[in-house]
Parts: sequence; C-alpha cells; structure tokens
Amino acid sequence: QVQLAESGGGLVQPGGSLRLSCAASGRIFGFYRMGWYRQAPGKQRELVAYVTSTDSTNYADSVKGRFIISRDSAKNTIYLQMNSLKPEDTAVYYCNLGKPTMIYWGQGTQVTVSS
Repeated sequence: QVQLAESGGGLVQPGGSLRLSCAASGRIFGFYRMGWYRQAPGKQRELVAYVTSTDSTNYADSVKGRFIISRDSAKNTIYLQMNSLKPEDTAVYYCNLGKPTMIYWGQGTQVTVSS
C-alpha cells in the first residue's frame, strides 16, 4: 500500500503564493510519476502538474509559468510552488502517485484564492 499525505493548502489573496507538499510512504518502489490534480466545485478533476521518476515535468497550460513542481527523492516528497494565484485556481488539490498497476490518491487539500 501507498499513503500520500498532503499539506500546505489555505486561503490566499489573488496574486499571492502557496506551496503544497505531498509525502509518500509505504510501497512506493516502482512508481513512474507523482503529481497534482485539482477539482473545483461542479467541475471534473484535472491535471495540474506531474514529475516523473526521472524528474521530467509536465504542466497544464493554465498553470505554466506560474506553478513549479519539484521532487525530493530522499524524502519521497513532491512540492507544488504556486505563484501569481488567481481565483480560478480555487479547488481541492489532490496528490497522485502512479505505479504500473495502481494509482494512489491523497485526501486532498483546499486552496482558496479570494480577496
């Protein structure tokens, strides 16, 4: 089993920054990528960014240039630095870990961008 523990969400004003963390534990050997998804009220869950086991990264067009995903392999932790936040970034953010035979999800952390 794999456990994912997210932290770092909260309320921030437009233009502000937040950093999300996701620590993975358990049987993470063999994973091919970790990433962040988000789901706003009434909308489908969507990919935000991911980083592979070889540290390649990919971003949704809506966050390119504003968000940065990184990985600390020694801590089995990924981070999402979110800058220039907009109200439309408001959502529950979910950490995700992918293995060849299973995908794991965290419980989510709320990010609210509002003045």
